[in-house]
Amino acid sequence: MPIAKGPQVFPRSEYLRRLAAVKTEMRRLEIEVLVIGNSSDITYLTGYTARSGYVPQALVISLNEEEPTFLLRRQDAPAAVHQTFLERGKVFGYPETLIGNPDRDGFDAVIDFLHELGAADRGVGVQLGYLSAKSARKFESRLPNARIVDCSHSVAWIRMIKSDFEITLMREAAAIADAGVSKAAEVIRPGVREADVMAEVAAQLARGANGKAGTDLASMYFCSSPRTGTCHIRWSEDVIHPGSQINLEVGGVRHGYVSAIMRTFSVGAPSDRLRRLHEAEVAGLEAALATVRPGSTCSDVANAFYRTIEKSGFHKDSRCGYAIGIDWSEPTASLKDGDMTELKPNMTFHLMLGNWIEEDFGYVISETFRVTDSGCEVLTKSPRELFEV
Repeated sequence: MPIAKGPQVFPRSEYLRRLAAVKTEMRRLEIEVLVIGNSSDITYLTGYTARSGYVPQALVISLNEEEPTFLLRRQDAPAAVHQTFLERGKVFGYPETLIGNPDRDGFDAVIDFLHELGAADRGVGVQLGYLSAKSARKFESRLPNARIVDCSHSVAWIRMIKSDFEITLMREAAAIADAGVSKAAEVIRPGVREADVMAEVAAQLARGANGKAGTDLASMYFCSSPRTGTCHIRWSEDVIHPGSQINLEVGGVRHGYVSAIMRTFSVGAPSDRLRRLHEAEVAGLEAALATVRPGSTCSDVANAFYRTIEKSGFHKDSRCGYAIGIDWSEPTASLKDGDMTELKPNMTFHLMLGNWIEEDFGYVISETFRVTDSGCEVLTKSPRELFEV
């Protein structure tokens, strides 16, 4: 029995609007076909969120066809039929003989399809930045007469400005992230295993908030003393000790869209140094948010933060954040000195103010925000406090 088409996250018109924007960019680049291999871009253009990108797969967009064609492993094709807005005939499952084959793989199926389209001597966009060197050479050698254009981030820049449909999901994801922080504040206690804390937080992130379930689990980081001077460590097998500090980063997920948040916890009274850093960072966060408006730049926002904390004697040598959306970080704009990307309504960012000062000392606080017509909307709502538990 054929698999049924599942409920669609967005109406068909929304996906066609996104594809129209991509096709406009294709015409600007003078390419007739675009091969999309990045999983986040595939989610954006189709609604597909299954985790099958560990083997070759590609969405092929042609200027001559309304819908793209999705080529992926045969056993994953039913997921594409079920999740995406695409007609069944636009989903092609390549055979298992291309898996674990040292000579031919799924990209050969994609290239065969390009030949069938008559694109072998046309302008072809390929996301070369997401391909291995071997796979990139395969496109070049098997399409010797094509004009191959690197379009690694072309779709990502289009994704930066969200539709109102997308903003709704970002708000829902933010509420889930907030629920994760609340759960952490409830269960972080001396003597509790770090793993048990994160089990509770993960369960909350899956259950969701306000009647909206979390649809995936994003990366979660639990950096406890003496590991607060770094940022991307998971929880340990240890128990939580009195006097320790915990830097937590979690994200809520709704149908691929992520809103992230960071908060710092002190098990018992925090040190004077930690409290002073917290106060400086909150002041910097508020200064940065006050700078957000259409026409300001990413550099403006970052420098408002840097200037504010430096008045208190602190310095941050890393960026202040980045564009956020599908699968957390978007590979486009950064909130850092010198990034002159102009802010526009419905851009969304993770204002990430983690500050790792020494090998064994750091602090985190962050918000996910949306640029509005006149300023910003902070999507995450957790208290901006140094949580004492």
